[in-house]
Amino acid sequence: MSNAQIEIQLIASLVAISCAIPGTFLVLRKMALITDAISHSILPGIVIGFFITHDLSSPLLIIMAAASGVLTVVLVEFIQKTGLVKEDTAIGLVFPALFSIGIILIAQNANDVHLDIDAVLLGELAFAPFDRLMFDGTDLGPKSLWIIGIILLITLGLLFAFFKELKVSTFDAGLASALGLSPVVMHYGLMTVSSITTVGAFDAVGAILVIALMIAPAATAYLLTNNLKKMLILAVIFGVGSAIIGYWVAHVLDSSISGSMTTVLGLLFLMVYLFAPNKGLFSVLYRQKQQRIEVSLLTFLLHLANHEEKEERHVKHLNEHINWQKVRSKSVLNLALKNNMITIHNDIVSLTDKGQHFTTEAIDYIVTNKNSEIENMKDRFFLFRG
Repeated sequence: MSNAQIEIQLIASLVAISCAIPGTFLVLRKMALITDAISHSILPGIVIGFFITHDLSSPLLIIMAAASGVLTVVLVEFIQKTGLVKEDTAIGLVFPALFSIGIILIAQNANDVHLDIDAVLLGELAFAPFDRLMFDGTDLGPKSLWIIGIILLITLGLLFAFFKELKVSTFDAGLASALGLSPVVMHYGLMTVSSITTVGAFDAVGAILVIALMIAPAATAYLLTNNLKKMLILAVIFGVGSAIIGYWVAHVLDSSISGSMTTVLGLLFLMVYLFAPNKGLFSVLYRQKQQRIEVSLLTFLLHLANHEEKEERHVKHLNEHINWQKVRSKSVLNLALKNNMITIHNDIVSLTDKGQHFTTEAIDYIVTNKNSEIENMKDRFFLFRG
């Protein structure tokens, strides 16, 4: 493996970590779409910074880009607070306008400067190792590595310093205010960090991969845990893992590095979305099916408790009188038998002591309006779930 390959993977990994941290809080605050807005609307800030300094490597470009990102958030919230449009509409109004201003400024005043739209949007990690940072004739490595490394150190420092404040303001802004914290300061601080991270990664990976690395790992982690610290760690692992795997996929296929990384992120999210233990699609569908059978079981047991007549307790009664299909009837009977709720003799169904006890408690919960307690009761009585 060559030095260039190592540097590309290192830059991508640092970008992934830098994006995963603010991205986690953006996902939790339901502000994922604002990342797309920031990643495009910082363009006029970059252009104006260049017009002032005439130097593409000047730190002023990052400062102006961050200011442009914060301006985007301010304008979106201002429009939203009027009550005339919703947040997604406000975002759709603001960022195309600012992005268009940046394009016009480039077209009119910087046609001969490397600020072309393709580079801004797509980036190219393969070229990052060739843009070196030289000091007194000494090669210190790729500029992108230093820029994103410094941004990552700042981000980590702010995270450790303000973790509790960020956590409280993210989950309960009212409580944060009551404790003397300022949710507004935390909000705009997060937006500033997101803007700086985005512009820092612009030249190396481009806006599209920045959006993917900021949202996809955090969204994937969110499907696996409700713990903030674990979510941050998982987001970092998913981001770095996808960046490295994506690089080697691009190497094998001889394709776009950024495109391959984004594709890996998408496939990872899809896998977790489908198979996550608690929030995955298949898990949700299974639980819904389970709950339907359990509700049917409860209905059947209540029916048995209220009827002594044999014809009302006959197995065929499920199909003839309750109007259940045979598959559903069989599922309900099997679940009741597995949990020792009923006995069947000559096709006549009777409640066991356990079934009678369960039914009595269920009626009590329903009568006293404590339906939420029934799930806890099922956990105590059921050895097998539907």
